[in-house]
Amino acid sequence: MSELVVKPIGFVRSPFLELAEAPRQPRAAEGVRGRVELVSGLSLEDAIEDLVGWDYIWLIFWFDRSVGWKPKVLPPRSERKRGVLATRAPHRPNPIGLSVVRLVGVHGLVLEIEDLDLVDGTPVLDIKPYVPWTDAIPDAKTGWLETPDGVKPGGERPADPRPTWEVVIDPRAEAQLAWLAGHGVDLRARILSALSLGPQPHAYRRIKTDQNGARMSVKEWNVRFETRGEVIAVTAIETGRRASELRKPGSELHLAFVTRFQGR
Repeated sequence: MSELVVKPIGFVRSPFLELAEAPRQPRAAEGVRGRVELVSGLSLEDAIEDLVGWDYIWLIFWFDRSVGWKPKVLPPRSERKRGVLATRAPHRPNPIGLSVVRLVGVHGLVLEIEDLDLVDGTPVLDIKPYVPWTDAIPDAKTGWLETPDGVKPGGERPADPRPTWEVVIDPRAEAQLAWLAGHGVDLRARILSALSLGPQPHAYRRIKTDQNGARMSVKEWNVRFETRGEVIAVTAIETGRRASELRKPGSELHLAFVTRFQGR
């Protein structure tokens, strides 16, 4: 068999319009609302008839914006490259993804969902109910994500195996983030999620150092931060565009931002 053909049964509608905005896992997207709009004409009304009553469902989807793949990748929770099939990376031999989301409601051919980590327009290939007695194995080993002491986290839901950093936002950066959010650019969740994994330079999180210290790129913006003991402090937000670009069409928001906060 040289080829398999799949067709979408629906498409995700999500607040995340770009790849850089989307969280890396549903656990990092708790509370994010969206929906799956199923394709009409496939008798899917009957296919989802008994879906009501399930708390969670699996979405099997296609990473439609994934281009090519490599056998080794650098995951966000690793300092070295790992075999791609031992990771959740989107760039795979077959770009198939899997996410468990909370099912909020079913309205005709629309599934209202929560804890959504997918980009708007993602094609959905299949839907399956999440069955705790077979899908949840809390004491399962987690390979290269195992904690150094091998101790299994307790509780009903395992904690993130990667130690997280506390992230605080200084007043100047807080004011800048509030201004950007008021103009339709909300960077807060993305910043907190990425920096909670640590301050070290990492290509996946676009963290670099320069003559002014550490910075992380988020979309078209740079986030300045510093480490204070075991806390990462966000100190300022900067435009990622050069001064020569600020007067060009499409840079109006960046120019307004610089004008508002320059020298403060």
